[in-house]
Amino acid sequence: MGAAEVISFEEVRARKQWSTLRQQRHERFDQWLDTLERAWPEPPATVSEVTATVWALRQQLTGGLTETIVAHAHEGERQRKQARCPKCARVLQVQEQVWRTVETMVGPVALQRPYFYCRSCRVGLYPLDAARGLVAGCKQLDMQHAAVKLVTEVPYDTAQSLCEELTGMHFGSERLHTVTHHVGAGLTVLDVTPSRQEIERRIAAVSAGRFRRPVLVLGIDGAYVPTRPDSARVPCEGRRGKRAQRTRWRGQWRDAKGFRCYLLAGERIIHVLSWHQVQNEEQLGEALKHVKEAGVIPEEQVRLCVVCDGAEWIWKHVQALFPQARQGLDYYHCAQYLHRVAKAHYGASVQAVEWVEATLPRLSLGKVGVVLGGLRHMQVRSDEAEKAIANCWDYLNEHRGRTVYQKLRRGGYPLGSGGIESSNKFICHVRLKRSGAWWYEVNSNHMLALRCAKYNGTLDQVFVRYQQQLRETSE
Repeated sequence: MGAAEVISFEEVRARKQWSTLRQQRHERFDQWLDTLERAWPEPPATVSEVTATVWALRQQLTGGLTETIVAHAHEGERQRKQARCPKCARVLQVQEQVWRTVETMVGPVALQRPYFYCRSCRVGLYPLDAARGLVAGCKQLDMQHAAVKLVTEVPYDTAQSLCEELTGMHFGSERLHTVTHHVGAGLTVLDVTPSRQEIERRIAAVSAGRFRRPVLVLGIDGAYVPTRPDSARVPCEGRRGKRAQRTRWRGQWRDAKGFRCYLLAGERIIHVLSWHQVQNEEQLGEALKHVKEAGVIPEEQVRLCVVCDGAEWIWKHVQALFPQARQGLDYYHCAQYLHRVAKAHYGASVQAVEWVEATLPRLSLGKVGVVLGGLRHMQVRSDEAEKAIANCWDYLNEHRGRTVYQKLRRGGYPLGSGGIESSNKFICHVRLKRSGAWWYEVNSNHMLALRCAKYNGTLDQVFVRYQQQLRETSE
């Protein structure tokens, strides 16, 4: 005789619960099939007819199944008769069962929960809402998460129509604004920065099969974005509640300063970190300092290189925070200065082209002293040429230690700042520079922070932060 199998009481109860839940789900599915049959008086003839009908009725199925599963999982909590007041700790008796319908990505979900009320504190509470992870309002976290991802890519009106077309759930434009600004409010550079472990993983992927440490490039620059003054929020004279007319205020192009860190992998670049905000250079320096002090960038595992244009404020922060990094002046900015000299001195002539083509190779080989000497010996022909020559000489002489392009090329370092320029485009310009768009500064910074999080791969952790804030507020 074989040994008897011992089954615990907990295992038996779990099997019974799963069996009950399975039966309830089958009943829900049967109800949906009845609805589907009523929608088809005759059997459908084409795939398009089938998919159109199933698509129109899909939320009745997914929402109904969700209702069944959630109700089964919290059946004990739904039947509770007592709860403690969060303020006075008094034991409260259940008042009634109240229904609530919330909207999720799978459709509307109707939920029943007990209501408790403390007469002394005048506080009502629904403990089951917290147990189910529900938030205030109709739109739940999964819809808010999807909405934030959508509005970081397209305008709010477009996001509203796309959300309804793709999910079948309406999400108003004003509500999209509100959710986006709540998620983006208070974000700092460290909130959108990947962890050190994630950055090390990206470095290891680039380092595989190489005998030298990979090059990590830091680029710093600014991009102009359209902004409107806060005075545009003030209602104007006229109809009640009407905001200031466009003619009452003037838009302003503000500098969204930012930085980007990326790894070089052959002819490709691997994005690591970006941070862009409408801010001054001191605030950008503080953000760089926070990243430096947090130690998220393992400088010992990479060869750090800074490539920027000649703006004085940029190199001030680089010298203060990354004095050991390899520094390079953007070669193509230097070439622009030389082209201006040729145009001002020789005009639109063959001689101007010949002079540029003869000077650029010297600059490319790092012979900036020879280039400076040639500029000194040019015979000035006009005030415009004199000014262009003086500007070019001052620019190259001030940064001559950063123009060793032959050494940079030999070490595998970049010569241009195209990495940060492209970051300006796909983070700032693509979303903020829309036809007719003029952003309040606070709103533009919320959007820029969320777009940085998206491309840094940290948008999910930003939303986790938002969920924690909602919990703290509800408590």
